[in-house]
Amino acid sequence: MRREKDPRLTDYIDRVICGDCLEVMRGLPDGCVDAVVTDPPYGVGLKATRTKHAQHSAVYESIEDSPDEIIPLVLSALKECRRIAKRVVLTPGTRLLQHYPPADDIGSIFFPNGAGLGRWGFITTHPILYYGKCPYLEKGLGARPNGVSATHWNRRENTEHPCEKPIQMMRWLVERASLPGDTILDPFLGSGTTAVACVETGRHFIGIELEEKYCEIARRRIAEATPSLFAKEAVPI
Repeated sequence: MRREKDPRLTDYIDRVICGDCLEVMRGLPDGCVDAVVTDPPYGVGLKATRTKHAQHSAVYESIEDSPDEIIPLVLSALKECRRIAKRVVLTPGTRLLQHYPPADDIGSIFFPNGAGLGRWGFITTHPILYYGKCPYLEKGLGARPNGVSATHWNRRENTEHPCEKPIQMMRWLVERASLPGDTILDPFLGSGTTAVACVETGRHFIGIELEEKYCEIARRRIAEATPSLFAKEAVPI
């Protein structure tokens, strides 16, 4: 059962916002969302992707996916995320992992068949950084694993974003980071997988995405997941 919406988020909640995530988050008050769940850019110089989880070629259009560009962006975004959210759960990839500030805990997603090619072979472990307190332990609901095996997780056949993640992955992260009725923010929404996971698990969402074409894809996917959730206009930035 969803809780009553936070009145401070009237113009943001259950919306896909097209704009710069830093500008949007700087307009949000401290501690206004329950959790941030996001899969930020990895700074791997992405131009095309062809792995088990990405069967097409694609490019970023609005950002340069290089460490020099991505590191300042994700660190600035994380600072804002930690200000506005009670907890932050993110998947940093392996390339930039050591640039992130120390986390309160580190988990992992194990992809037995590989999730990309690294400098020492196929990458099978996808790290998770946890900032803040576990919602289940905080509420006295018992301990849960901080990692998971993704044996049967696969992306959609016709993915529409170069880094779209399996819905099972984002659903697991959303459920791990929050309780039903909570509000989840994803500042790097992409094609909307985190928002769809929120809809499917009874959470509110706030999604921020820089590129309009991905915002439209996200809105369509959310509408398909929840026919009763009418499309809303983006907040002007």
